[in-house]
Amino acid sequence: MYPQQIIDALRHVRYPGNGKDLIESGMLEDDIRISGFQVSFSLIFPKENDPFLKSVLKASETAIKTYVEPNAAVTVHTKFTKQTTPRKDDHPLSQVRHIIAVSSGKGGVGKSTVAANLAIALAQQGCNVGLLDADIFGPSQPKMFNLEYARPEVSVVDGKDLIEPIEQYGVRLLSIGFFVEPDNAVVWRGGLASNAVKQLLTEADWGALDYLLIDLPPGTSDIHLTVVQTVTLSGAIVVTTPQPVALADARKGIDMFKNDKVNVPVLGIIENMAWFTPAELPDNRYYIFGKDGGRLLAEELSVPLLGQIPLVESIRQAADDGTPIALQTGHPAAMFYNDIARTLINNH
Repeated sequence: MYPQQIIDALRHVRYPGNGKDLIESGMLEDDIRISGFQVSFSLIFPKENDPFLKSVLKASETAIKTYVEPNAAVTVHTKFTKQTTPRKDDHPLSQVRHIIAVSSGKGGVGKSTVAANLAIALAQQGCNVGLLDADIFGPSQPKMFNLEYARPEVSVVDGKDLIEPIEQYGVRLLSIGFFVEPDNAVVWRGGLASNAVKQLLTEADWGALDYLLIDLPPGTSDIHLTVVQTVTLSGAIVVTTPQPVALADARKGIDMFKNDKVNVPVLGIIENMAWFTPAELPDNRYYIFGKDGGRLLAEELSVPLLGQIPLVESIRQAADDGTPIALQTGHPAAMFYNDIARTLINNH
């Protein structure tokens, strides 16, 4: 083995943050060491809490064994161009490991249903999970968690008044829906809505969490920018259907996160309502909104496809009943969310 083989092998590994290979991205440090079948080198990541670190390290080791030497003992060291600025200890989010935005280019694609089920699936796999419903003008999480008439309390923590999230199904939840009547519309200007989201983020006692999911409004708005400017996001998940109209808006949403001024890693795309299978014909698939649109968009933009979720009546019914389908761990539909949760845990 010699260094150029290592370099050529790493050209087969793409960094999901920009879609370029590791060499083109300038991520390989000039410290390749080879001794017999032992190989070591360093990869330079943009930041310490990079959401793609684990998956890139695994892919790099696999590339060496695939393209250079199957018996190689590979050691990959990590370096960082930007040290993560630690949050102040007295900040309510100082104990949150990963903050992930769940977004969609347009409404009606099932973003909030995905966020609710994913939060529950993560909690069922042993994670401490919070969910912020930041969809100010259409908050739906209180209904899906059977908490429409719940009202959070305020506690004094270290001399500060903090809102206490309400725990349901193992998830700590906050929503603007807790502070307005269920049948009343929220008619606010953009600045007021953004301030409300900021308050729910920073003036709440979230405690120690592995994941805080933020259910963003559809499209791109002031609220998205407020969230990005208020907290450091580990990444964003974009939900879409296979329909071309939804894909066009999803593309804009992904572009927003990749924009230099926002610069949030896109962890992947979830294709919702990917197909329909009637109960009486379990082996049939009907592609009502088109076929594989989300998968093809993920390939085109070099972002991961986290999963394809079918159009299933039980998912809709469970959400409307306030008991999301992910609570039924043995249900076939719940497995789609469990698989996505495992992927997030393994890679981030």
